[in-house]
Amino acid sequence: MAFSNARNFLHRFCSEEVQMEGAPHGSFFSSDLLPSLGARMNQATKLRRCIVSPYDPRYSAWEVWLVVLVVYSAWISPFEFAFLTYRKDALFIFDNIVNGFFAVDIVLTFFVAYLDSQSYLLIDDPKKIALRYMSTWFIFDVCSTAPFQSLSLLLRNHGNGLGFNMLSMLRLWRLRRVSALFARLEKDIRFNYFWTRCTKLVSVTLFAVHCAGCFNYLIADRYPDPKRTWIGAVNPDFKEERLWNRYVTAMYWSITTLTTTGYGDLHAENPREMLFDIFYMLFNLGLTSYLIGNMTNLVVHWTSRTRNFRDTVRDASEFAARNQLPPRIQDQMLSHICLKFKTEGLKQQDTLNGLPKAIRSSIADYLFHPVAQKAYLFREVSQDFLFQLVSEMEAEYFPPKEDVILQNEAPTDLYILVSGTVDLIVHVDGREKVIGKAIAGDMFGEVGVLCCRPQPFTVRTFELSQILRLNGTSLMNTIKANPEDGRVIMNHLSIKLRGAERKDSESQNREEWCSKRGCKDHMYGDLSVNKERETDSQGSKATRMSELGRGHDCSRDEGLVPAVEDGETALHDAVCKGAY
Repeated sequence: MAFSNARNFLHRFCSEEVQMEGAPHGSFFSSDLLPSLGARMNQATKLRRCIVSPYDPRYSAWEVWLVVLVVYSAWISPFEFAFLTYRKDALFIFDNIVNGFFAVDIVLTFFVAYLDSQSYLLIDDPKKIALRYMSTWFIFDVCSTAPFQSLSLLLRNHGNGLGFNMLSMLRLWRLRRVSALFARLEKDIRFNYFWTRCTKLVSVTLFAVHCAGCFNYLIADRYPDPKRTWIGAVNPDFKEERLWNRYVTAMYWSITTLTTTGYGDLHAENPREMLFDIFYMLFNLGLTSYLIGNMTNLVVHWTSRTRNFRDTVRDASEFAARNQLPPRIQDQMLSHICLKFKTEGLKQQDTLNGLPKAIRSSIADYLFHPVAQKAYLFREVSQDFLFQLVSEMEAEYFPPKEDVILQNEAPTDLYILVSGTVDLIVHVDGREKVIGKAIAGDMFGEVGVLCCRPQPFTVRTFELSQILRLNGTSLMNTIKANPEDGRVIMNHLSIKLRGAERKDSESQNREEWCSKRGCKDHMYGDLSVNKERETDSQGSKATRMSELGRGHDCSRDEGLVPAVEDGETALHDAVCKGAY
């Protein structure tokens, strides 16, 4: 099971992040190549012969293997420095094998392309690669790979030379690979940021404890009087103890000092140890601040969403109480805030707004096109017209009993109900009366927008509803750019109003709209006119076209020319007159 989990992790981590064969998709973040201005986004990356891409999955697997060896080097270097004497044994052979892997990596680096920081293109020129590496990390990599242990045995015939031991500590330079690994994982959405960050903090803490314990033991081991040391004061014959016991004692002192517990059983006994303890405690101040700051930031970030929700609810409650709002409005405010909190992951308008226009249009067309084309107003319109409309639509969620539209408010938007149910309400003698319902697929608010009249009724959700909102100005601009589709839309609206006029409540509102235009004589409420139009379709069509031409002096080619009276279009008046 453990082997299977490790294999799955390596498979995820080493997955190819840039498709070298010209595939149009890659990974998400830091491994993507950013093309220069004018470069094609998805063109294949072709490198020179014998040059390796840094994003090749095989090279990524090699880097993972080196990170494993770095973890080993980070632990064994301080341990050998403090507790062991170099000699030709199994550990000596294994250390040299590890050094051999890093020596191979030094040679391999001369054949790995790099990403130029200005053009964001891969540089595969061998001369430039070599010059860049030689001028940056080459010297440090060579020093951290040099076999100083072997030189110590060769020149001194024993491995107890302090100078060579300190040079072997240069292997800790390899830790930069671990730092780069964590920086990469923190930007990779395949891995949880919180746990990646916690793993990094724990690793830093354990490494600090390990190094401090080893260095403190080294001071005691090399002090002339073993009894005047922090460990010798407790156990004068500590050098005769088992290696495991000495290491555990050193780690015990280090962790109690790091956590400022200070039991007092192990403490400095000589100036060297006191001086080391002083610097270790100063280091602990910085490390503790670093750990607390990072953990606080992670926890605050984790709980910030809930905290912001509670603050918003409190502010809304205080606002309602201060202004003595009615209970119904207070409930609507709190319900809206709660629904916004619950659907925050679904409402991603901020994310969409940060994308280019073409991508937003593609997403909107994929999500909203099937719904919009089923709405009665947009049936039989062209696909180009519908594509332009869905690009301007936004999805919104409304809790139950929340007003979407208020009666007599200015017509700014029209809505398509995706899911849920809404009530259509009118106010009669100060009382609310439900005159109808709208279900999924229905549209409301379009009459006010297309006729430039106040909204005829209040629309209130009956249950949790998802609604597509389309700005009225965007709709009118799109209609002006597509006059043929505009005629289709106005015909659909005319058919709806012709059917709705048979209801008394609707006809009263319609008379009020059209009386202001002086078109009362042309209303659909005149049943005799309707019957005549229904019996003779050809004559009806000619009559409608002649009325439109006489009323607004606009030809067929002009389609939607604004009238001179109040900025309305010919189609607006045509709906009132029944010309369409």
